[in-house]
Amino acid sequence: MAKKPSRTYVCTNCGAVHAKWAGQCDACGEWNTLEEMAVEPLAASSAAVRGGKGRRVALQALEGEIKLPPRTQTGIAELDRVLGGGLVPASVVLVGGDPGIGKSTLLLQAASKLAGKGERVLYISGEEAVDQIRLRAQRLGVAGAKLDLAASINVADIVATLEAEPDVRAVVIDSIQTMWLETIDSAPGTVSQVRACAFELIRAAKRRGFSLILVGHVTKEGALAGPRVLEHMVDAVMYFEGDRGHQFRILRAAKNRYGATDEIGVFAMTDRGLEEVSNPSALFLAERRGNIAGSAVFAGLEGTRPVLLEVQALLAPKGGDGAPRRAVVGWDTGRLSMLLAVLETRCGLKLSGMDVYLNVAGGLKVAEPAADLAVAAALVSAASGVPTNPGEVYFGEVGLSGEVRQVAQADARLKEAAKLGFDRAVLPRRIARGNTRSRPPEGLHLREIGHISDLVSAEMEAE
Repeated sequence: MAKKPSRTYVCTNCGAVHAKWAGQCDACGEWNTLEEMAVEPLAASSAAVRGGKGRRVALQALEGEIKLPPRTQTGIAELDRVLGGGLVPASVVLVGGDPGIGKSTLLLQAASKLAGKGERVLYISGEEAVDQIRLRAQRLGVAGAKLDLAASINVADIVATLEAEPDVRAVVIDSIQTMWLETIDSAPGTVSQVRACAFELIRAAKRRGFSLILVGHVTKEGALAGPRVLEHMVDAVMYFEGDRGHQFRILRAAKNRYGATDEIGVFAMTDRGLEEVSNPSALFLAERRGNIAGSAVFAGLEGTRPVLLEVQALLAPKGGDGAPRRAVVGWDTGRLSMLLAVLETRCGLKLSGMDVYLNVAGGLKVAEPAADLAVAAALVSAASGVPTNPGEVYFGEVGLSGEVRQVAQADARLKEAAKLGFDRAVLPRRIARGNTRSRPPEGLHLREIGHISDLVSAEMEAE
């Protein structure tokens, strides 16, 4: 008699397995994330593996000839940049993002461009009918592309179709949360279904050699929905960021086995779909007004790309008897609180009784500590009422004692600032290596500071 499968509970956030249900996951601390999953009895093949019956694996030396994988460019330069140069055969890419952010739009445009180059591309949707995809293609102006469409959620049927199409170069699955295997006793979107469906599709991609792109939903916290193991199974993970009411969209690589991580691609949403932004710095600063107090330009770095952004700060008298507000868009709230404490303790600025509003214009989320100096400049400017120099950029990390620390790739930031016409830069005091120091770009004057008080005193003197 076959043994009845037992039941376990898997956390949808971290993938930890529990013997019984609980309100909170012991591994990650999240609440109400445990889902029931059936555990199949041990198969005969698994028992053989446990018994040590297997073939010896061939071992190779670390030193040897390196063969770089060939790449197929999608025709969208910003997408190829994030991928590391294009799609790699037999690779699996997971693209996540909020609903309506543009994931399906971008991938339909990329699939159409690939098909226009003569490549065989399949676009399989579990969320839309074929007619809906055709309507979107007409709106995007790619209805004439030789692209094969299908609407299905049955993974067994999809894999059988892929096995019968030997010349397929790329496959888009929209989305993995809608896929379903009849051998798994659960609904689509559950931990067991997502993991099993992804495994079957990835195995088909590795066996047949086509590039596989999976669209993934995200949770309300912004993380990819489903088991955490899904991100470990794929070769690249990309997040599509941005506000649905905002023009700009940011495609960010969080994992890439074939390229750099933290690389970004910038797009603008239009009525004809997503358009590439080859010079995001100029676009982010296009609406900037340099004569307003509380504004500073930050010379940032996203992956290998330098990007100039406007940081805006506004101070207002605290209303009511409660604690002052700290409203932040595009930056870390905790880091703002730390910077306010440093300015008040080390520089004597009285900001504890003020409501503070901080915004990174353009919709980009800044994570690097190098933005500390630009944020401090915007706060000091807002407190003094004196605008910063419109031709000046800022970058540098601020420590708890007020010291301004070095940041990576200062030369790339300075070159980007000079290219856009800025003539002054405020940066950490540079340390010469040996007897040589790189020269700044021609026409760019550097003001090196070692402590945040130097910035405050300079702004106050300007007042």
